[in-house]
Amino acid sequence: MILQRLHLLHFKSIASASCTFSPKVNCFIGLNGMGKTNLLDALHYLSFTKSHLSITDSLAVQYGQEAAVLDAVYRSDFGDERQLLLQIRPRHRKVLKRNKKEYPKLSDHIGAFPLVIVSPQDYQLILGGSDERRRFVDKQLSQQDSVYMAALAQYHRILEQRNVLLKSQRADDAVLEVLDLQLEQVSPLLYERRAAFVRDFIPLFQQYYTAISGGQDRVSLVYTSSLAEYEGHCLELLREARQRDRLMGYTTMGLHKDDLQMLLGEELIRKVGSEGQNKTFLIALKFAQYALLSATNPERPLLLLDDIFDKLDAERVERIIRLVGGSDFGQIFITDTNRKHLDEIVTSWGEDYRLFEVSSGEVRSIDSTYEAE
Repeated sequence: MILQRLHLLHFKSIASASCTFSPKVNCFIGLNGMGKTNLLDALHYLSFTKSHLSITDSLAVQYGQEAAVLDAVYRSDFGDERQLLLQIRPRHRKVLKRNKKEYPKLSDHIGAFPLVIVSPQDYQLILGGSDERRRFVDKQLSQQDSVYMAALAQYHRILEQRNVLLKSQRADDAVLEVLDLQLEQVSPLLYERRAAFVRDFIPLFQQYYTAISGGQDRVSLVYTSSLAEYEGHCLELLREARQRDRLMGYTTMGLHKDDLQMLLGEELIRKVGSEGQNKTFLIALKFAQYALLSATNPERPLLLLDDIFDKLDAERVERIIRLVGGSDFGQIFITDTNRKHLDEIVTSWGEDYRLFEVSSGEVRSIDSTYEAE
């Protein structure tokens, strides 16, 4: 899939911007705080109907304005044009239209416009809690598997009901048993899909880490779940933990406690990894995510790289450039603060590209190959 044109109105710091993109490489240059990341977040909104930065929709609308509008035209890998129009209004439901027809449910859109982003915020995958790593797995599976997405939503609805009852301390065993049976119905599917995903994901991840690092480190991923020895079934565990759950006021066992351990050698990389190793680990995770999504989605994903070259040595930067400039990756959007850096990158690819300058929320084409917007 190729993003051909984008128009933004009152989105974050950007009052108005119109861009026409290269089908391969698009670079946004500007000082920190000028709005480069906002452009990438707009693309994330169009794919997932929410921010990559975990902000509320009210913060996505420019201060003093009633609504933000994101209008984009894509070319499918099948050759047809697809228009997306997203309207964000604080305290109102978002409206998303595809080819002028509104989606009845926003969840129906997930996976139709695949996208992978690598940004500084993603360090929480490595440094943060298990919820960040579960979200990473769930987001990937939801893009490629609508059955999984529906089952996950059902699991969280039931879990929320169970936790409300436990917190109120008014739930009797009969009510909890009904909820536990409902969780038992969806847990095996979620567990099996997560375990299968990690099995397929690990060799891709290790391949990319080796390619970027030059084979200097040994890395691995381990999926851990309290349901592993029960093959994803949770009823017995929930019954055993029921009294403890009453005392704690929440559900202490289940798939919502799963984790994806990230190891350098035999240790968690967040404890022993250098800054460069952590960044290489993160990029390898996202490139493997891209490769798996490309293999399972009929549309090739967009790849967004937000300030990823900082803190990496020249050799690793060069290896990354060679990777993303190859045929395995499609359309790419890059942000950086260094014009010289970006010029060297796109020149080394020898590909069609566009270069944009972002300053105080204004976006201007500065690529001599094209006329300015």
